[in-house]
Amino acid sequence: MAEEQTLAPRAGRREWSALTVLVLVVVLIAVDNTVLYLAVPSMAADIAPSSTQLLWIGDIYSFVLAGLLITMGNLADRIGRKRLLLIGAGGFGVASVIAAFAPNPEILIAARVLLGVAGATLMPSTLAIIRATFLDATQRTTAIAIWAMGATAGAAVGPLVGGVLLENFWWGSVFLINVPVMVIVLVAGPILLSESRGSSALTIDVLSALLSILAIVPVVYAVKHWAGSGLDWSVPVTAAFGLIMGYVFVRRQMRLPNPLLDLSLFRMPAFSGAVAANGLAIFAFLGLLYFFSQYLQLVREYGPLKAGLAELPSTIASMVVILFIGALVARMGAGRSIGLGLSLGAVGLAGICMTVSMSSYWGLGISLVLIGLGIGIAMTLSTDAVVSAVPIERAGAASSIAETAYELGGALGIAVLGSVHLAMYHSHLNLPAGTDPSDAAIAESSLASTVADVADRVVVEHAQAAFVSAVQTTSVVAAVILAVSAVVAWRVIPSPRDATVGIHEAH
Repeated sequence: MAEEQTLAPRAGRREWSALTVLVLVVVLIAVDNTVLYLAVPSMAADIAPSSTQLLWIGDIYSFVLAGLLITMGNLADRIGRKRLLLIGAGGFGVASVIAAFAPNPEILIAARVLLGVAGATLMPSTLAIIRATFLDATQRTTAIAIWAMGATAGAAVGPLVGGVLLENFWWGSVFLINVPVMVIVLVAGPILLSESRGSSALTIDVLSALLSILAIVPVVYAVKHWAGSGLDWSVPVTAAFGLIMGYVFVRRQMRLPNPLLDLSLFRMPAFSGAVAANGLAIFAFLGLLYFFSQYLQLVREYGPLKAGLAELPSTIASMVVILFIGALVARMGAGRSIGLGLSLGAVGLAGICMTVSMSSYWGLGISLVLIGLGIGIAMTLSTDAVVSAVPIERAGAASSIAETAYELGGALGIAVLGSVHLAMYHSHLNLPAGTDPSDAAIAESSLASTVADVADRVVVEHAQAAFVSAVQTTSVVAAVILAVSAVVAWRVIPSPRDATVGIHEAH
């Protein structure tokens, strides 16, 4: 390993400038995951989506992106990662304009689908290009850490960007910010990025791509429908269909000479543990942001900008992780450091539960710092661990899996925790006797509709109290998930105390 590091050429100014372009892409995709949250109240007042449509608007982007990542990763290997990235940048800009001016929920959902498709062409290329560009192991670790920081910080800074825009413009402006960034990528990308490809002999199995989508969509739908609307016949039917399609997908991958998803990687406990940590970290983080941003505006009655600033502690904490991550790994090793990060995130979520009903903001602020630090550590090191867990010739497959875990974790976080929150809101909503039936129906739909359309202050206060109780319950659920995953990461992922030694080499 030491000899490989010595002989490998070191990256120069152009390579680090190219990393800036790649991180810009990742930041924008992550921002697009969360920038819409603060826009929910004004968007709801303008185009009046139902509670189910609101969930789809929030998570369909990440869901489509996750479903297509593995397919697009294979396509990037065939036609070139730089070429696919530039095609995706153009498509992302066009879809953003459509979303910004959507006149109804249906058009907005369709635009979010297009954004997911375009995003899926971008994500697989970024990490694969980093692996091809940074041949020195130490530099590559640093570049991957910066890449992961961009993904985490982008998700965290989304609400702040949204707050600034919504303070001055209409809700569609949160999509228009994508356009100038994609223009920069389209101009700088051809100059700074180097083309890289996998084997041109690899073929893309269309049936496998279809099966992967048919496996994911029904299961997520079942979870959302059960939590949001109750248990009916569609829940077990759609869940069973998705699981059957998942089984067929896995069986097909085991028979194909060139599978879309290399299942042999998951036989390595270090690899599977890092993938799980990656997905669960972003599951909790994005799931929290989905309902916490609404809490700040609808319960604490902060304006969009103030709400964005209130979430700033997690943003700053997730960004400063890069300053000490090397020393942390050198002292504790990767597995223990990831476990520590997930534990900090769990403590922060528990803090949200305990302080969300207090009038002071300080408890929430401290909790957000812990969440930002913990998720930043876990995301950075789990991404690095996934790539380090495999030999260089399998890095493309590992990159696609890492990015799929990130996006699917985010989509499921919004769907599952958002649906749990909605179910808890319904269960805690106890309106006083004699409440006007029309007001009661509005309160049952969502707190956003209640604040916007109900004049009876007593009904609004009861709905706000139910929302706070739901935030507490959902925060505890997310904290327990992170605590369990922290134990698994601590025990399963190896912890060599040398930041330059990958997990694969540690074995």
